Amino acid sequence: MRLVTFRKGSSKPRVGALVADAVLDLGALTVDLARERGTVRHGRGGIPKTMLDLVRGGADALSAAREALAHGEALLKRDGIGAVTERRLGAAADKVRLEAPIPRPARNVFCLGRNYKEHAAERGAEAPAHPVYFTKAPETVVGPGAKVIHHAATRELDYEVELAVVIGLAGKDIAREQALAHVFGYTIINDVTARDVQKRHQQWFHGKSMDTFCPMGPVLVTADEIPDPQTLAVAMRINGETRQSSHTSKMIFPVDECIAVLSQGFTVLPGDVIATGTPEGVGAALGKFLKAGDKMEAEVERIGVLANRVAKPS
Repeated sequence: MRLVTFRKGSSKPRVGALVADAVLDLGALTVDLARERGTVRHGRGGIPKTMLDLVRGGADALSAAREALAHGEALLKRDGIGAVTERRLGAAADKVRLEAPIPRPARNVFCLGRNYKEHAAERGAEAPAHPVYFTKAPETVVGPGAKVIHHAATRELDYEVELAVVIGLAGKDIAREQALAHVFGYTIINDVTARDVQKRHQQWFHGKSMDTFCPMGPVLVTADEIPDPQTLAVAMRINGETRQSSHTSKMIFPVDECIAVLSQGFTVLPGDVIATGTPEGVGAALGKFLKAGDKMEAEVERIGVLANRVAKPS
């Protein structure tokens, strides 16, 4: 499934699924399916109100989402998007606004530093012998199309395309061979960074945790659709120019190892988000920092394109 958090007009965020050029409302479809079967249901049926709650709902919530999606796909095929929209069971994708799949992670976003050898080299560092973790504040998360603010505190604003992992099953001291069984799905993160702030503070948190510095999306692809996360091309384009172009097979520490090591003595929880590092081609290495008006397009194969523009502070 290609899950989304979306809004239509001024409505509250809802959990949906992207199917071709349509967004299906999984909560509304669950209720519609129950009525069709003669079972009275109110509210959202078996679908939680938020993506975070859906992830935390485990197998039962995921099963309900799949059932709702199948019902919606059947209606689309039979009646078309017009009828689905009229019944408020979904809408054309260009008629809704996508938000970050998990607009507010419950905890800091966990990130991997220097997880591609070529990126470590371009930053003048050795490839690490062990995974290097840091965090971004959850309040940094914004969705597709949202503005990334070029704060006055930095003159060296940079981009980083990253495959992000969403944990679905809690665990501690997870064996590497079992790690992928703890994954709910995958999305894209742009790890926006104020390089000069990062250097001044001699650590990564503040320079990576300013407001709007974590675009996420556009969808959350469930793990069954990406059984091997080391098979994905990744790229970043700035104003149409390709700056980063690599492949997740080039990670120093693959996704399963990143999860296993992070979980040593530390419980990972459903809804935790782990950004797995960026490849070479960042602005700091090229001498090409971001400026207001720049369009960033972070792309990961089989997930999509996460597009955001840089803007001056209001």
